[in-house]
Amino acid sequence: MNPRVIPHPVECSAAGSSFVMTPGTAVRGPEAFVSQIRRDFGPATGFAFGPTAAPNAADILRGSIEPARFDRPESYVLEVTENAVHAVAADAAGLFYAVQTLRQLMPPEVFRASRVHGVPWEIPCVRIADHPRFAWRGVMLDCSRHFFDAAYVKRFIDLLALHKFNVFHWHLTDDQGWRPEIKKYPKLTEIGAWRAETLLGHCSADKKIPRLYDGVRYGGFYTQDEMRDVVSYAADRHVTVVPEIELPGHSRAAIAAYPELGNTPEPWPVGTTWGIESHILNAEESTLRFYQDVLDEMLDIFPSRYVHLGGDEACMDEWKVTPRIHERVEELGLANEQALQGYMIRRMDNFLATRGRRMVGWDEILENDLEPGATVMNWRDREFGIAAAKRNHDVIMCPNEFTYLDFYQAEDMTRSEPLAGGGHLPLEKVYQFDPVPQALEAEHVKRVLGGQAQLWTEYIPNADHIHYMMYPRAMAMAETLWTPAARKDYVDFRRRATHHMRILQRLGVHGRPID
Repeated sequence: MNPRVIPHPVECSAAGSSFVMTPGTAVRGPEAFVSQIRRDFGPATGFAFGPTAAPNAADILRGSIEPARFDRPESYVLEVTENAVHAVAADAAGLFYAVQTLRQLMPPEVFRASRVHGVPWEIPCVRIADHPRFAWRGVMLDCSRHFFDAAYVKRFIDLLALHKFNVFHWHLTDDQGWRPEIKKYPKLTEIGAWRAETLLGHCSADKKIPRLYDGVRYGGFYTQDEMRDVVSYAADRHVTVVPEIELPGHSRAAIAAYPELGNTPEPWPVGTTWGIESHILNAEESTLRFYQDVLDEMLDIFPSRYVHLGGDEACMDEWKVTPRIHERVEELGLANEQALQGYMIRRMDNFLATRGRRMVGWDEILENDLEPGATVMNWRDREFGIAAAKRNHDVIMCPNEFTYLDFYQAEDMTRSEPLAGGGHLPLEKVYQFDPVPQALEAEHVKRVLGGQAQLWTEYIPNADHIHYMMYPRAMAMAETLWTPAARKDYVDFRRRATHHMRILQRLGVHGRPID
């Protein structure tokens, strides 16, 4: 039997009958398990899920954590009989995922936020033994190009948790907007969080497609209290929030707020055009200290072991014509501007290491020497991920051809789809993605931590558009990162995904219909 669960479990067997949840069904287990059952099942069923004194009573949901039974983290076994449901797990995360599986086994109406009458709350009798294939199962949301408030970010995290993703990569700064409040540098949000207007549609460098703007001031930012709340909310759902602070490129919003970070005497406004900006941070000690101050405040908010520092698409045209940059290269005994970028990355990496953290950077950081603890996020060709692993760096595989969910889904693209960033990424191709490249030697496979989907939001201004771009493709990514490759079956996935889209509709999430 293949239960209608996404991602597909590692092992599953069915008994042919069912457990029926009733108003008398009790719940027993760790406090977090009890709270989760009440939160996830209470609104739709109206049941209280009170305690029971008898450990082996019938009509009960039981949860327990027994690490000695398992040989890997996040594992669980879920057993549903006619009389009881028992979830046992290696740790709290595994128990949380067992409940996510249980939710998906129930009638879709359980995902309603208010009482549903007349539904038999049946759960098929099954035994599921499950664990993830990869430790890093991530999704990135770009909140710089378009801003999504903290309430929506928490809703986004709920959807990640439902699909057993465990990393939320929060892209917080870029040329078009700085989003995190930094108390030492208030202009970052007073100025850097707001742009004069937003580009409408696509344009071309040759100006055959002209730039058109809406003329409306746009922006927003997260207070430190809001970010702490998001981090806490995510932790309750076993999702780690990894913040990204871009440098030295993609930094125009910061330079707009504090011009002394840049290379030219004239001030520059926050960016209003998508793409790669020529403006880049300078390499002065004062600039490095500025970003260390920023990171000190961020590290106080985000307990994640990993912190993303960008490092991608750093245009060096400005550096090449700036005399002070040439002096800085000589002062530091470096070969050229490219080496200067590597120097800045290593300095910030070492700073994070002194705080007990690890740096993640996009794969351009491979163009220079890296500290041993640097983790590479491979967004371009998979050859960069292979190179990172061979250089004994941990790598997160997210090549854009398989993981960029801002790409169009239909083959004819612009004629039938909402505006998107470009490229074509259908559902089946996402499902075909394997984070472990076949060309990678066995000794280096252990360096692949997992993979991640990306949602860049230049052309995605609201939650409905996010959902259209995310689903069902994020479901395919979830299965790719959780389920053993040998257990994957695209035909069966489509069957389960069609059912799962009905679940999402009850959550107010309307994705792209499955062809």
